[in-house]
Amino acid sequence: MDKMHDTDGKEKISGVIEHITYRNEENGYTVCSISEEDKENSEIITVVGIMPMVKVGETINAVGKWSFHQTYGRQFSVEYFEKYLPISTSAILQYLSSRTVKGIGPKTAVKIVGAFGESTFEVIEKDPERLATVSGISIQKAKEISENFKEQFGVRAVMMFCRDYFGPATAVKIYKRFGGAAVDIMKDNPYILCDEISGIGFEKADKVAKSLGIEQNSPQRVRSGIIYVLNYNASQNGHTLVPKDRLIELSSVLLNVDKQLCDDAIDVLLFKKKIVVEKVGTRECVYLSKYCDAEFYIKDKLDMLEATCEKIETPKAENLINGIEEKLGIKYEVMQKKAILHSLIGGVLVLTGGPGTGKTTVIKGIIQLFKEMRKKYVLAAPTGRAAKRMTEATGAEAKTVHRMLETMYTDDREHVFSRDTNNPLDEDLIIVDEASMIDTLLMSALLKAIKPGSRLILIGDSDQLPSVGAGNVLNEIIRSERYRTVTLKKIFRQAGQSLIVTNAHAINSGEDPELLCKNNDFFFVSREDENSIAETVAALYVSRIPKKYRADPFSEIQVITPSHRGPAGTDALNIMLQRYLNPPSPKKKEKKYRETVFREGDKVMQIKNNYDILWTRDGDDGYGIFNGDIGIIISVLYDDEAMLIDFDGRMTKYDFTMLEELEHAYAITVHKSQGSEYPYVIIPIYNCGDRLLTRNLLYTAVTRAQSMVVLVGRAELIHRMVQNNRHVKRYTGLKYILESDGNIYKDFNEKDI
Repeated sequence: MDKMHDTDGKEKISGVIEHITYRNEENGYTVCSISEEDKENSEIITVVGIMPMVKVGETINAVGKWSFHQTYGRQFSVEYFEKYLPISTSAILQYLSSRTVKGIGPKTAVKIVGAFGESTFEVIEKDPERLATVSGISIQKAKEISENFKEQFGVRAVMMFCRDYFGPATAVKIYKRFGGAAVDIMKDNPYILCDEISGIGFEKADKVAKSLGIEQNSPQRVRSGIIYVLNYNASQNGHTLVPKDRLIELSSVLLNVDKQLCDDAIDVLLFKKKIVVEKVGTRECVYLSKYCDAEFYIKDKLDMLEATCEKIETPKAENLINGIEEKLGIKYEVMQKKAILHSLIGGVLVLTGGPGTGKTTVIKGIIQLFKEMRKKYVLAAPTGRAAKRMTEATGAEAKTVHRMLETMYTDDREHVFSRDTNNPLDEDLIIVDEASMIDTLLMSALLKAIKPGSRLILIGDSDQLPSVGAGNVLNEIIRSERYRTVTLKKIFRQAGQSLIVTNAHAINSGEDPELLCKNNDFFFVSREDENSIAETVAALYVSRIPKKYRADPFSEIQVITPSHRGPAGTDALNIMLQRYLNPPSPKKKEKKYRETVFREGDKVMQIKNNYDILWTRDGDDGYGIFNGDIGIIISVLYDDEAMLIDFDGRMTKYDFTMLEELEHAYAITVHKSQGSEYPYVIIPIYNCGDRLLTRNLLYTAVTRAQSMVVLVGRAELIHRMVQNNRHVKRYTGLKYILESDGNIYKDFNEKDI
């Protein structure tokens, strides 16, 4: 075995691959044995790491470090590698006889090597037509052999090109996205990486560009920087557009170039239809085309639904409602009855209101009416937890929006929905709960799947935080006053006995919640400094609530905190709570990823939508684990380089290369809690800045609790949050688009019920 120390402190080994023990085809993780070529009694070494498409008989040079595996002993962990083809005729024959190249078996290998000798690989790669002169190989088969051969060395070229910029796993992602042309594509436009490859930001792509000699003032660099700024503002700040003057300013600072270059680049991008410039209010604003298209489509489709549904005359609708009241033995409150009426006489209805105001009662009544009319309906919500809660509340099955729209993929693995304008949903009524969580692109996709003539009912709480994704759809539909909206305000008697409900409404009205009551479901524990806040939160989570209420910390208790930072933020609390609830144990396997240790039994959260993940539940398969989904690590599978995670009964296998999509979920942010409810909620209240200490953030956190909420911290900060009615500005154009030609049902003669 040839071994030498590299100049950067890493070691370098080289040898021939003798045996491949394991390979993960998805990410290229491989366990193999290598020995020094053409020497007897050479040392056999186990080599592990991202080595896609390596084959028995190939010679590799690998750079990495020695490590010790608790089961398999000493092994070499590869950081990057090169592979070389054998040179001698005998070695070439051995290599091809091992079925390394698809389409070549031992007999065919003898024929090919007999015909071309040491020139065999050159013929396969550069002159495949000559292979067809060999008995048994057609022109088509010769081309397939050549393509497979070049594919194997294409990924090598990508890894070699990327080794100074990205890790092997990212290099594999790049190769899978662009194939054999990846290196040429990156050389032509390295900025395509931050558009097409998850995990690569503009700064990393810019580093590649600089190494290739692309100048700072390059028009290509400036255009890519502007697209990056638009994408960043959509994904991180929720903006579907950015005012043009603001975009030029941000881009100029990021790129360190003159503003005029940015202005010129916007003109070119507009000409290429990469962006759209629209006047929103008094300002010129710039959209990425997909967001502009989505906002205009939302308006057009909502108008179509309003225009094409079968409208039931008001007297007939009232008679139907009276019949349902008699049949169910119920008397609807005035606004509840108004909501049910609007569901019958129009195509679009928004139903909003806080906790305890009877939204579920309205949904049940509407469902019963449509059953009586023999109309088909479907219930949906943005998250699995919200859909499950909707099912439990109404007694009717609810699906996630993604499941309802039937996630699927194109041949190049682009995510799309099966249900669209060409394959619409069959139902006559679509009811969507927690609609404040639906972003612009998802709303557009949902509307594309609804056939003309159907009805849409959006249910949500407009006073909660907006969607994680770009847009502020529900709020802007309501503010436009274009479609029928009913707001339920009356708190019903049973709900009114709950301090969670009454305090939530008080907070939403700008009034301080009742903090002194000790015998209800809303509690306040006063603590002054952040360390004591964190310690009290941990005590409540780990022992006090579980002992008194027999609550399971993993499934029934949730810490919801305003921020990631600080002693009472998610970062610190997750470390503390993991130490208490799931400490290291010889019986529990674990995997360290960057600074995080994932251990069997840990509570974890998916932090981005991933439509590719396969899950199995009760014998059924499906795809997709989404932002905010919470699961438990069942096992760490060292041999498979993966973890088995249970997301509410959906069993999934997470490759170690996917761990960037997970974080611990003993404590989560308020934003990540949207759409979910938990029996017991603990909320640290500490000074994390006015941007986060807001009324709607506190209101959203409190309304996540079903049975009990405990606030831990300083009373004056609670008062400050209640008084701070600041809403983070989201730049969107939907409200202006909806208001562009007035209220479409202004002639509706509504009877005062």
